[in-house]
Amino acid sequence: MARSSGRPPRRVYVVWHGRRTGVFSTWAECEAQVKGFAGARFKAFDSLAAAQVALAAGPDAGPAKPALRPWPPPGLRLPSYSVDAACAGVPGPLEWRGVDNGTRAEAFRRGPYPRGTNNIGEFLAIVQALQLIVAAGQAAAVYSDSQVALGWVRAKTCRTSLPPAPPSAALFAEVRAAERWLAAQRALPPVLKWETARWGENPADFGRK
Repeated sequence: MARSSGRPPRRVYVVWHGRRTGVFSTWAECEAQVKGFAGARFKAFDSLAAAQVALAAGPDAGPAKPALRPWPPPGLRLPSYSVDAACAGVPGPLEWRGVDNGTRAEAFRRGPYPRGTNNIGEFLAIVQALQLIVAAGQAAAVYSDSQVALGWVRAKTCRTSLPPAPPSAALFAEVRAAERWLAAQRALPPVLKWETARWGENPADFGRK
């Protein structure tokens, strides 16, 4: 019979509310997200599987709740990122974010910008994920549930009908920079449609529907 090493299991940490959210492999990474952050919600777990279930269930879920779907779902490419945007009104305050599909940790978040649309946010989120992948030299894909934004990225043009106005000047500067970056790329990493019917909500979803 093999002897136990006596070492406690390596802990991982879930942050539901913090500077960044997701699963973190060390206390130092977790602490950086929650220390001094008002209303931070986080917890340690003894396994990555348990942490991923808890992240999906939320901070107020009771123990031993099974995941509704396996993760990663069948057919999902890894490594990859999912992106989503949230806009309170049309136009309205806009933000977007990206999530690493392997760890379900938040990879980036931008906004809120005072005046935008959901499609603009989805477009910029896809481009930001592509920039992250290219800068890191990763062989990764990007998933979005916005068919409109996917089309804009493939055309390398943000085809919004929102007229520029002073409150959205910073947002349109982001759009123009994204278009210039796309135009300079000879090839892009795969940009794919998130299959909500098969896989459930996109991990980057803001949960505000």
